[in-house]
Amino acid sequence: MSIIERAAGKLGQPDNPATTIHANRSPASREESGRLIEAAIERAEASFVEPAAQARQPAYPALDEDDDGPATVIGSQRGSVDLAKLRLMGALTPDAGRSKIAEEYRLIKRPLITNALGHGGNPPVPNGNLIMVTSSVPGEGKSFTAINLAISMATELETTVLLVDADVAKSSIPRYLGLDSDQGLLDVLRDPKLELSDVLIKTDIAKLTVLPAGRSFAHATELLASSAMRDFVKDIATRYHDRIIIFDCPPLLATSEATVLASYMGQIVFVVEASRTPQEAVKDALSHLTDCEHVGIVLNKAPSRGGGMDYYGYGYGYGYGGYGEYGQQQKQ
Repeated sequence: MSIIERAAGKLGQPDNPATTIHANRSPASREESGRLIEAAIERAEASFVEPAAQARQPAYPALDEDDDGPATVIGSQRGSVDLAKLRLMGALTPDAGRSKIAEEYRLIKRPLITNALGHGGNPPVPNGNLIMVTSSVPGEGKSFTAINLAISMATELETTVLLVDADVAKSSIPRYLGLDSDQGLLDVLRDPKLELSDVLIKTDIAKLTVLPAGRSFAHATELLASSAMRDFVKDIATRYHDRIIIFDCPPLLATSEATVLASYMGQIVFVVEASRTPQEAVKDALSHLTDCEHVGIVLNKAPSRGGGMDYYGYGYGYGYGGYGEYGQQQKQ
């Protein structure tokens, strides 16, 4: 049925007497009728949706094209990041400018982005857009590192970021960011009918979307090693291949499921707390990462040149390979 035929159908069913058109009318009435027909056609065009489009129900959220950047993942929820809280914690914020922490993360993110998206004619590494952030043991600053990386990458002109809270036993991403969350990753894995778009939180930091951990239960961590999680990771890697997806994952020595998650990733950022984590623990944890060829190491809370301790995000070391040589490029 054409637009005009649909418009005629609308005219046959007037909304009110004022829009009714009669057969016998004066020239002035015919002129008025012409205006009404044009208006009806405009209404029909504005309201018409192709039947095929109406029937499609995508399993993953639609993409929103911004004028100044690539498509971004859109969630049904909107959240405002508590920037004041992040500043008090010493974290990176979008307005950090040329601050020390911003410069540190520019150095850390550059090889990650290059491997994820390719550069200078070089193709991206397999699953390079899937980045796992982990550590040996709890308390080394991995979640904080994941947040800083996500915010830093989201400030890039051509990079869109999805931050996934996969540390389901000790979820902290929404709390650090000041976001309210209920459902999340665990709920999507447990309920095939639940759409990913229903649990994503589109933040007010441009090009940054968050997937919370969701509602925990007794065996939540085991779900990370399930076939549902494997299929989920494969799906988002394919559908969002031009986006950076950062997973804040459990410490490697705290749960065996973290090792399974690592096998799905194209890149791993391994966080080590300086002067605290035993070298044997580091080597033990790194021995679980043999399935990933691209492992970068961040030396966190390293002493600064001026004395004292730079907490979170300051004094990082970063480099690929050399599992026993963490912090070989430590900045002072």
